[in-house]
Amino acid sequence: MKRYFHDIVIALESILANKLKSVLTALGIIFGVAAVISMLAIGNGAQQEILEQIKMVGVNNIVINPIVQDESSNENGNGKQQQSKFSRGLSLLDAKAIEKIVPSVKMISPEIVLNSYVMQKGRRSPAKLMGVSNDYFELFNLELASGTFFNDYHEEHGIQVCVIGANIKSKFFSDETPVNKYIKFGNIWLKVIGVLERGIFSLTAYENTGINVYNDNIYIPVKTMLLRYQNRALVNSKMFVGSRPIMMRRYGFMSIRSSNPSTNTYSNYNQLDKIIVQVEETEQLKSTTEVLGRMILRRHSEVKDFEIIVPELLLKQQQRTKDVFNIVLGAIASISLVVGGIGIMNIMFASVMERIKEIGTRMAIGAKKMDITVQFLSEAIMISITGGVIGIVFGVVLAKLINQFADILTIISPFSIIVAFGVSVAVGVIFGYAPAKRAAEKDPIESLRYE
Repeated sequence: MKRYFHDIVIALESILANKLKSVLTALGIIFGVAAVISMLAIGNGAQQEILEQIKMVGVNNIVINPIVQDESSNENGNGKQQQSKFSRGLSLLDAKAIEKIVPSVKMISPEIVLNSYVMQKGRRSPAKLMGVSNDYFELFNLELASGTFFNDYHEEHGIQVCVIGANIKSKFFSDETPVNKYIKFGNIWLKVIGVLERGIFSLTAYENTGINVYNDNIYIPVKTMLLRYQNRALVNSKMFVGSRPIMMRRYGFMSIRSSNPSTNTYSNYNQLDKIIVQVEETEQLKSTTEVLGRMILRRHSEVKDFEIIVPELLLKQQQRTKDVFNIVLGAIASISLVVGGIGIMNIMFASVMERIKEIGTRMAIGAKKMDITVQFLSEAIMISITGGVIGIVFGVVLAKLINQFADILTIISPFSIIVAFGVSVAVGVIFGYAPAKRAAEKDPIESLRYE
């Protein structure tokens, strides 16, 4: 073993004597390892984001949304109104029927949304009022920072109580406890009974998949919303836009016009804005979605005025797309390691040719073939290890820079570092063995005569 240690020392001396050549040889390994670590960090970050999004939309949730058409779409190309069957739209009766009839349903919550202003002690801020059931908070994994959720009495009798998001608390109750205090939404005072934990997302680009940013929301029982604010199933219902109600009677329902003139006029006869359904098992998502589609279509007189979304499946499909993308990036990054290995082999072959006389001299004074093999193999491995260490540092720095400047979440795992470093060592062994073997097979006499 001591004999081979001397061979390793000779290899190290050779590397130090040719620093520039050694650095250039290691560049392929350095960039390859850095690329692998940074790409795996991006992949881990993407996976973490997807997991957080799935947690926010709730596990095994199905979202049923109404389809609200533009009034102009009610006319065909000849200008004649299209005839359609009557549908009451998405209603509380649909939610109750689903809960009663579909056996795979674990929890269900209707949802009604109203945008307006919340006021308290002379301060005013835009907010979203949401009428939900008590199951809603469990469906979306929402936890309380203080207070309580609704009880059965609140839900059944439409009591004017609310649970507020963390931003509402910060704006209106920054220096006091909001529980048992009152805030005013529209023209109605609501008693605060609970405050939600702050969510990790302040903004989101995933609302179409069912994710709801709840820091700025106020939650009330769905019956409170129907009794105190709006019930589009009634002819005389009101819709608050900003702080004033806008009503327009049309076809026996309320046609709600947006206060923004740039938006299209539309008719919304749906009592609910959404129904969230949670099934017992993930395997039941597809079959339950099909059952819900047929059931609601039948209840709506075969009028397809709703859509069903499975957020978890959409996000998992997005994850699969990102996984493919990450595999491609990882493969491209791995090519750098292969190129670096070929570079090591090329330089080591050239080094063998340059040092034929040295090889002959060592073998003439007693060095064995294994000594020569260890010497040249050690050079290749040390170059690879050094390149791997420098590449790890560069990879970690690159991942941090991507996170900071590109605003892409990157998570560096010890596994990716171990893999990248292990591959760099393997590259040194694999691509360094052939030149080392060739050097060991040189004939001492011919080597001494070589010019």
